[in-house]
Amino acid sequence: MIRVTRSAIIDAPIERVWAILRDFNSHTAWHPVVAESVIENDEPADQVGCVRNFTLKDGNHIREQLLALSDNDYVSTYCILDATLPMQRYVATVQLKRVTDGDRTFWHWQSTFDTPRGREQEFADLVGKGVYEGGFEGLRAFLRRRPGAPAVRTAGSETMATQGMVVSRFGGPDVLEARPLEARFPAPGEVRVRHSAIGVNYIDVYIRKGEYRMIEPPAPIGMEAAGVVVDVGDGVTHLLPGDRVAYACAPPGAYVGVRTLPASQVVVLPDEIDDETAAAVMLKGMTAEYLLHRTHRLRGGETVLVHAAAGGVGLLLCQWAKALGARVIGTVSTDDKARVARAAGCAATIVGRDYRFAAALHDATGGRGADVIYDGLGQAAARENLEALAMCGHWICYGHASGPFDRLPVESLGQKSATFSSPVLFHYTAERAALTEMAQRTFEALRQGTIRLDIRHRYPLSAAAQAHRELESRSTVGPLILLP
Repeated sequence: MIRVTRSAIIDAPIERVWAILRDFNSHTAWHPVVAESVIENDEPADQVGCVRNFTLKDGNHIREQLLALSDNDYVSTYCILDATLPMQRYVATVQLKRVTDGDRTFWHWQSTFDTPRGREQEFADLVGKGVYEGGFEGLRAFLRRRPGAPAVRTAGSETMATQGMVVSRFGGPDVLEARPLEARFPAPGEVRVRHSAIGVNYIDVYIRKGEYRMIEPPAPIGMEAAGVVVDVGDGVTHLLPGDRVAYACAPPGAYVGVRTLPASQVVVLPDEIDDETAAAVMLKGMTAEYLLHRTHRLRGGETVLVHAAAGGVGLLLCQWAKALGARVIGTVSTDDKARVARAAGCAATIVGRDYRFAAALHDATGGRGADVIYDGLGQAAARENLEALAMCGHWICYGHASGPFDRLPVESLGQKSATFSSPVLFHYTAERAALTEMAQRTFEALRQGTIRLDIRHRYPLSAAAQAHRELESRSTVGPLILLP
């Protein structure tokens, strides 16, 4: 990752300089390398989210999006969406400060981006000298040609218009409806994030049905997403506008284009993890992390049974458990999913849709049973789970895809001196330090190849109902994501 920073003093009042720079399409008037530029869709040039589409005088083409604009702080942040130049993940911030001596303006311009290996210095010079230093001189020349001070436009509404998928009433997938929403300016301790990818999880189904009463309709659902910080509230020190971030937290509300939420639940993404991967791994990856390292500290040589082994959490559990030295057996609904589960580390798979697996599990373990059962199924699998447990085994139920338990047979657990746990991710991530540790361990597992993601199911945000139908039909393999 390259970081380029330049600063300059402009001999003009800050109000005058800001009136020019806050116009996201003004660079054709003052920057010497810009040939022509338009704001797409005729949006206002100071509207956060607008896109400028421009051509450089050398023929290169760039599209940039305005991520944040603060008239109070004289700050704007933008990113490159696509370009003919080989620059990736370019995010830049312009900040002005008042120089009282002579009523001048201090202009700070910085960016981070990636380039092909071996060309780092070339592009650092291109941006630092050609874009930033050239821009400083271009604006000075423009101000000399245009001595009159333009009026400063007043700041717009602090809310941002966005689109979201809202649960209109509790029920099936069809209750998910597209509606216009607003993302308010962040209060102290909050952050506003523009989503680029949103994770779909079975907990979203529970909430949509009303089994988990975490919303009151009409309201958006969704627990995880990745994107870019637009702006932050007072007191937020670990995030800056332009940061690539992700989160997995309550309350629901991720099925939107832009969201305001507590900054304490948001983590900065490593450069090597893209937004789609982050949106697919935050909730499921940290779930696998706490199941394997906290609820039950898995030991090498233990036999584990993973239900829905070809699902989003199941695939991560299989890979990670095998890496920890466990023997993994998975249940799946089809032969195709069995092949996927075996490729993820299952030593054996049990195929079926009738929730009957205990006999096959005992056959695969020589009659001993499973030391640990990772259960996201719930009620329909309860009796078979008890039968499948080894003596002194640990049954961990982290989801209820088939429905909640009618009654937990405690006396049956006692017959095997077995342990039952019903953990919740958000209890483990309530403290910032624990959240950071869990996220970093998940990211490190991705970096090392301990876990891998194959994102086969992508849907427009507006097709959230279709994503839910396919998830509930058990026809999907691995994670599902929505794209705003």
